[in-house]
Amino acid sequence: MFKKLAISAVAALTLSTGAAVAAGGAGKVKDVDFSFEGPFGSFDQNQLQRGLQVYTEVCAACHGLKYVPLRTLSDEGGPHLPEDQMRAYAAQFEVYDEELDEFRTAKPTDHFPESNMETAPDLSLMAKARAGFSGPYGTGLNQLFKGMGGPEYIVSLLEGYTGETKTQAGVTLYENTAFPGGWISMAPALYGEDVEYADGHSNSLKHEAEDVAAFLMWAAEPKMMARKQAGLTGVIFLTVLTVLLYLTNKRIWAPIKGKKTS
Repeated sequence: MFKKLAISAVAALTLSTGAAVAAGGAGKVKDVDFSFEGPFGSFDQNQLQRGLQVYTEVCAACHGLKYVPLRTLSDEGGPHLPEDQMRAYAAQFEVYDEELDEFRTAKPTDHFPESNMETAPDLSLMAKARAGFSGPYGTGLNQLFKGMGGPEYIVSLLEGYTGETKTQAGVTLYENTAFPGGWISMAPALYGEDVEYADGHSNSLKHEAEDVAAFLMWAAEPKMMARKQAGLTGVIFLTVLTVLLYLTNKRIWAPIKGKKTS
């Protein structure tokens, strides 16, 4: 575990498209069939818990989630950790308390710590900040059928390393098929078998990448399930109202429409 954390820390991690972009076009982003996609999709609780584990044991060495309250880990529709596990998880972190002017053990009401490195962006909204799919320009067809593709971009980036490296201006760059321009300053963060899942799920690179991407999607939009439910309720209500208005209108005008004009 500590070996993986050290690898991530030394890497000067960044998912920002502005970091170390060499000349080249857009990267290749593959489509992933996530459970939360579509109007009736929902987060897989077990996958979110596995993604939380990947984030904690690997990504948290550099990246933060400063906009995500720790207490939301026990919310329904998310990882839904038991209350005692959520509190124990929060207690692993230390946060700076301005009133005490010192660090203290984090409480459920606190947020995840910020990034440990200036070059490592916060991941709270990364799954929504990165658009994996685009075009044809102006039509939005890919976004309509596939979604914006932020989680897919994260998966493709984590899986997109070719093993080739080069040095430019004293910085080591890594070839990545998903990163715009083809070269990125972030070293591979996942190799597969980086963590041991408690549920016995496969910990291949593919599954680790998909699990942490799903978790980051939940972090970026924790109320997605509530929003979908509210939207579905609204659609049903409007459909019923439309039918009632149509029948009412038909009944009101029936006597007039039935008269013959001379």
